Amino acid sequence: MSTITIYHNPDCGTSRNTLGLIRNTGIEPTVIEYLKTPPSRETMAGLIQSAGLTVHQALREKGTRFLELGLNEPALTDAQLLDAMQAHPILLNRPFVVTPLGVRLCRPSELVLDILPQAQQGSFTKEDGEVVIDELGQRVR
Repeated sequence: MSTITIYHNPDCGTSRNTLGLIRNTGIEPTVIEYLKTPPSRETMAGLIQSAGLTVHQALREKGTRFLELGLNEPALTDAQLLDAMQAHPILLNRPFVVTPLGVRLCRPSELVLDILPQAQQGSFTKEDGEVVIDELGQRVR
C-alpha cells in the first residue's frame, strides 16, 4: 500500500508534473482522480486544513463555475464554500498530495519535493520544458 496519495486531474499539466515528480522517486502513489471520485466534505476540509490553507485559498476559480455560482461573495462562510466544492469537485484546486511528511497543494508542482520521503532518482523535466531535477537527481533552482 502506498504512503503517498495524490488527488489528481489527468487533464491538468500541473497535476501530471506533480505525479511525475512523485514517480521519479520510485514510489507509485495512490492516485485519486477526484473529479471521478470526489473526496468527502470532511476529507476536503482535512486536506485544506492540513495544507495550512483557508477554504478560499483552496478554491479553483479558473475554468470553473466560480463566478456563476457567486463564490466571489465575501460573506460566504467556509461551510458554504465547502458545500459548493462538494457539489462541484472541479472547484477544489489541484493537486493535493498527502505523504508521511505532510500535505500540500502542489501549485507549482515543485512544492511536492518538500514532502516526498525519498530522493529523486534521476532527471525530471516538466511538460513545458523546464528542467526541475538534474541528471544527478538534484533540484535545479
